[in-house]
Amino acid sequence: MIVGVPAETTAGERRVALVPDAVKAAIATGVEVVVQSGAGVEAGFDDAAYEAAGARVADATAALGADLVVKVQPPNDGEVAAMKEGASLIAFLKPLDHLDLARALAAKNITAFAMELMPRITRAQSMDALSSMSNIAGYRAVILAASKLPKIFPMMVTAAGTIQPAKIFVIGAGVAGLQAIATAKRLGGVVEAYDTRAAVKEQVESLGGRFVELDIDAGDAEDAGGYAKAQTEDFYNQQRAELGKRLEKVDAVITTALVPGQRAPLLIDEAAVRGMKPGSVIIDLAAEQQGNCECTDPSKEAVVHGVRIIPGDNLPSDIPANSSQMYSKNLTTFMKHLAPEGELVLDLDDEITSGAMLTHQGQIVNDRVKALAQGGA
Repeated sequence: MIVGVPAETTAGERRVALVPDAVKAAIATGVEVVVQSGAGVEAGFDDAAYEAAGARVADATAALGADLVVKVQPPNDGEVAAMKEGASLIAFLKPLDHLDLARALAAKNITAFAMELMPRITRAQSMDALSSMSNIAGYRAVILAASKLPKIFPMMVTAAGTIQPAKIFVIGAGVAGLQAIATAKRLGGVVEAYDTRAAVKEQVESLGGRFVELDIDAGDAEDAGGYAKAQTEDFYNQQRAELGKRLEKVDAVITTALVPGQRAPLLIDEAAVRGMKPGSVIIDLAAEQQGNCECTDPSKEAVVHGVRIIPGDNLPSDIPANSSQMYSKNLTTFMKHLAPEGELVLDLDDEITSGAMLTHQGQIVNDRVKALAQGGA
């Protein structure tokens, strides 16, 4: 089986699907790897490193014409057209948002696996690329906030007086939020965090953060996969009002709240932004899904009412070497699961294989995506 690694074509994307060490591990299972020339340069891996690892460096046509194509971002129309009929694909495919892509992959009889659909079970933890990239995003969000804030994070006692530590508020204590808490604490900030799921309180406190509880009934706020559930509009109205009071006292806010397949919950309204201290910073990790902040512009950084609001879109690409290494590990582990001896063996009764599968044999096979596609969404 030939595995193809094309260069990423999405604007601003600097990651590569397989790093040289991952290529070596893949080849050890019996596959041949073709890497598009220059595919790893932005992440710090040149063609010579891939050749040394045993890959064949070729053009985009060869990489996209492989039996199994591995990518970071979803393929564009031209890349889908360049793939072989009946080939396989593994990538982040944004299946609940890109229904046309799912239809196009099915029409070309491509067996596609979406890394976002990887089941959250113990056996699949080493393949969970969403968690890997969320870790990087949470770290990078805090570093970005620290670079933009007009004050330092830690407390300093100097001959010129004492500088008080920055106050950081993290909304959403999933993987990205927890990493943001840990990073902000390492930088010396005073950290508070809020999540609708009371079950994460212990995790927040274990990292040195203070868990904020609002006087609002969130009910059963967690779904079977461990993600936060969407709430009612009345709940969000109360939540925005309560959060607004908290934001008046903080210096930096990291928002991470996402509900898969839906608009990100609106947690910070314009009134709350207006009430924040001048020079404060908001890093909105939900910008790609319209943002947790009403004033977020997904396309650019902006200053609104004296507050700097930064869309945290694709932050893992800002740290492409480590992001690529982590993604490669997730990917090669999944590839080994699908092709333990160098050829794809698809056990459709296996929870990992069927759970991550988006299209197969000319059909959209994921139930949720299929329902949306058939409904014309």
